[in-house]
Amino acid sequence: MQIPGRAASLTQRSPAGPLAVAAAIVVLDQLTKIWAVAALSDGPVEVIGTLLQFRLTRNPGGAFSLLTGLTPVLAVLAVVMVVYIVRTTRRTSDTVMAYSLGLVLGGAVGNLVDRMVRSPGVLRGEVVDFIKVPNWPTFNIADCAITVGVILIAIRGWKQ
Repeated sequence: MQIPGRAASLTQRSPAGPLAVAAAIVVLDQLTKIWAVAALSDGPVEVIGTLLQFRLTRNPGGAFSLLTGLTPVLAVLAVVMVVYIVRTTRRTSDTVMAYSLGLVLGGAVGNLVDRMVRSPGVLRGEVVDFIKVPNWPTFNIADCAITVGVILIAIRGWKQ
């Protein structure tokens, strides 16, 4: 469908699919975090020896626990990124890009929910991480979605 008043090369498609992916990521992320807080408080669980463990940690910082003292700034930046990603997802005609942005959006919102509702308070909440593999920081489902989405965006950009 062509947007009236726009160049013929720009088309608008429904953002429903990518936004549904984002919503599914948020739900899955939050459900697994609720499980992790309830089930892992007594200590880690070895799933595949030391190769894969479920280990409850709380991250007050950004990726890889960077910027630990700037949790409110990270939360505000996440809100800005969510708005930007939603706008971009609505405007792109590239289906792969739209769904990749949906993954990033779902991950960003999943971690933003933690920053908004978890202890120690609004905009200062710590993100629940629980998936541990050797030689890598502990992470969660939202982090996985962000990583996969960014990799897909990079591959898509590299191919074009």
